[in-house]
Amino acid sequence: MPFKIPTVDDIAQPALAARLKHLLDNKTKPLGSLGALESVALRIGLILGSESPVLREPHLVVFAGDHGLAERGVSAYPSEVTWQMVENSLVGGAAVSVLARHNGIALTLVDCGVCHDFADRPGLRHHKIAYGTSDSSTGPAMSAGQCDAALANGAAVLRSLTGNAFLLGEMGIGNTSAASLLLARLAGLAIADCTGAGTGLNGEGVQRKIGILQATLTRHSEARTPLQALAAFGGFEIATMVGAVLQAAAERRVIVVDGFIASAAVLVASALQPAVLQRCVFAHRSGERGHALMLLHLRADPILDMGLRLGEGSGAALAWPLLVSACAVLREMANFESAGVSRQNGTAPAQKA
Repeated sequence: MPFKIPTVDDIAQPALAARLKHLLDNKTKPLGSLGALESVALRIGLILGSESPVLREPHLVVFAGDHGLAERGVSAYPSEVTWQMVENSLVGGAAVSVLARHNGIALTLVDCGVCHDFADRPGLRHHKIAYGTSDSSTGPAMSAGQCDAALANGAAVLRSLTGNAFLLGEMGIGNTSAASLLLARLAGLAIADCTGAGTGLNGEGVQRKIGILQATLTRHSEARTPLQALAAFGGFEIATMVGAVLQAAAERRVIVVDGFIASAAVLVASALQPAVLQRCVFAHRSGERGHALMLLHLRADPILDMGLRLGEGSGAALAWPLLVSACAVLREMANFESAGVSRQNGTAPAQKA
């Protein structure tokens, strides 16, 4: 059954935006002196429809899947690293596990299509479509039916979560290739500009990767719509993320976007429903080559720029305390009048009764 794309309404609210801007401008500080933190506070206020936004029960979901294209040598690591890293995360040893734990963020791993059978345990969801996608260099990575199933799984995962903040993460050897292909096709860019070292290819390896991806793009020249491209270039984890992002946007949750792969899911989701981008806070600019172009295409301003390229949702978890701080400033910081502080032009504060 075809996946029914949720309706994502435009939440532009000029009156609320003006009130939020007024509140921020009148806090006891020089105008604009909190920089990007003010922009983050305004965006979260708009998403949650509140002048006193509170982020509740944050949940970071790591979507994992394997890629048939990885067998062509587009990654510096073998495919079995995907399931090994899922296991590492489940026992608390991955970077994202540490960062989520220390920032009070609930963490869930979702098996979207890993080439491994996982035992049941807390923190793991089973939504395996198949044991990895097909090799997109020889045919579609997934069928239209598999793509629909992955989208539906993502929406179902999101609906099961409490709270109003959803942080995106992923794992999957070969998934930078899928993200590069999606960016090149949907943004109309050269694949060489969209392709980087991924997990650590050397210069020769990157050039070989570009050649494989260029041939893959050519093979799927007819895959032009967002869902056609998603099915052709694959990533069960990316498709599942797309479904989750669409559902989160429809429910007006704050969507905290990690790096290159997570942004690729947002790229597809926003091509289907443009208002998705109104609900997104982009955590960081990745060190992966194509991410700067992805952010430019999405007109996104990331919070951090630390050269991260790990994935897993690590950048989203790192940025999370800044989102919490932005909301606290909006709610709790005094204004000039209430604090009895003079303004920049020397205007005296109003006298308290």
